[in-house]
Amino acid sequence: MPSAVIRSFDYDEARRELFQSGKRYVYRDVPPEIFARMKMAFSKGEFFNEHVRDRFAFVRDPLSE
Repeated sequence: MPSAVIRSFDYDEARRELFQSGKRYVYRDVPPEIFARMKMAFSKGEFFNEHVRDRFAFVRDPLSE
């Protein structure tokens, strides 16, 4: 099932940062392979919960407020 929580996401390969929408967070030091696999995943939310959440440091994007 496609995720209702993760509406969009993007990746900055040079900085290895994954940007997740909703309440916008920046996940740091994310390998490009994780981003590529997330793009291919049927359920972005399930993939995110299993492979990104609680595995990478993150900060809230101050521009999202």
